[in-house]
Amino acid sequence: MILEKNGGVTADIKVVPRSKRAAVEVDGENITLRITAPPVDGKANDAVTAGLSSLLGVPKRDISIVRGQTSRNKTVEIRGVGKVELISRLGKAGR
Repeated sequence: MILEKNGGVTADIKVVPRSKRAAVEVDGENITLRITAPPVDGKANDAVTAGLSSLLGVPKRDISIVRGQTSRNKTVEIRGVGKVELISRLGKAGR
């Protein structure tokens, strides 16, 4: 689910750590982010924020994990992008 709020969006993202390659998949409002980092010592969370920053072209400081620090299912807050822009940019990156 993706919600617009306070000049940004809050999005639920499924994270798949230890993937062979980093990738993003978008199916409607369902976002799956595959990362190569292991879920150890916050490395996967760092990879999530860095990956989203790179894909969306926003600074890492504008991305925060608000729920799911130790889970594969995370809720992230991204400031400076709208819902349509988020889906569009991630969709283009996933092709």
